Amino acid sequence: MLTWLSELPGVFHLFRYLTFRTLGAAGTGLFLVFFFGPTIIAALRLKQHGGQPIRADGPPSHLLLKKGTPTMGGLMILFGLFVSALLWANLESPYVWIVLFVTAGFAVIGFYDDYLKVTKQSDRGFSGRARLAGEFIIAALACYAMMLVGANGATALAVPFFNGFVFDFGWGFLLFGPFVIVAFGNAVNLTDGLDGLAIVPVMIAAATLGLISYIAGNLLYSHYLLINHIPFAGDLMVVSGALIGAGVGFLWFNAPPAQIFMGDTGSLALGGLLGAIAVAVKHEIVLAVVGGLFVMEALSVVVQVASFKLTGKRVFKMAPIHHHFEQLGWSESQVVMRFWIIAFVLAMVGLASLKLR
Repeated sequence: MLTWLSELPGVFHLFRYLTFRTLGAAGTGLFLVFFFGPTIIAALRLKQHGGQPIRADGPPSHLLLKKGTPTMGGLMILFGLFVSALLWANLESPYVWIVLFVTAGFAVIGFYDDYLKVTKQSDRGFSGRARLAGEFIIAALACYAMMLVGANGATALAVPFFNGFVFDFGWGFLLFGPFVIVAFGNAVNLTDGLDGLAIVPVMIAAATLGLISYIAGNLLYSHYLLINHIPFAGDLMVVSGALIGAGVGFLWFNAPPAQIFMGDTGSLALGGLLGAIAVAVKHEIVLAVVGGLFVMEALSVVVQVASFKLTGKRVFKMAPIHHHFEQLGWSESQVVMRFWIIAFVLAMVGLASLKLR
């Protein structure tokens, strides 16, 4: 919205630069969440007398220490994210609108799930099948829009570490793209189980994808690094910056002991946002590397459920896997900090794929 200021003389020329607008979005998102956060937390605590329901089969310490903490803190992040992204991004970029559409759609689904849990005081929301169906419809609409606005290669899958190796899905992209977005949205959702555990890896992934978006949207840099040039994709870096700023503001209140939980409202929306950016810039496989922590969390649940149904035995002491390490004797802060380190290392590996082609 503020991009029109670049037409003014003098210092306003800074608004032409993606880097400046990304920093502006990050600063705005941080300020909004930090300033309005206490008010939002107070309002949610007033509405949610019992706070977020805690899993009865989860770690016993959670029932003691986390009970009564309000949820739906994702509303704080989304408030800062949307306002700052709409202010600082170039709204002529169709990818900005597509990614924000996915984020908003997933947020509505997550909010409804949180609402049911809070009102029923149960750790179960609404039907899993209905939830996945809603997510898939939203993601499919977004992927179809990407096909309409994208140039040649909009339906192709680029393989990292191999120069020029792509696989074109054709209309099958409407199955593959939504699968990536839905899978990653739910992977982030599963990771959100400890104070601060999900938000920092989300910000690390957002920073990585933001850089990739900047390169993909720049004709010179994309040709130099041999990745698909995607016009208008550069402004997804501004969206990523807005997420990082809002995420830092949220972490101030989510740091242990958390004053508020992100809830499905935030985790599902942010995971969908990251998945949508990766699909838009054709780095779906890189997303699996950069977001490997989330993939690990999701796979631990799949393995645990499959093993128990097939053999009656559990592979992990508890799933998702962060609870497994808690059961092994790791403190919550140890799990969180070590998982942050894993997320950072995986982001570096993902970025290496840009040069090794």
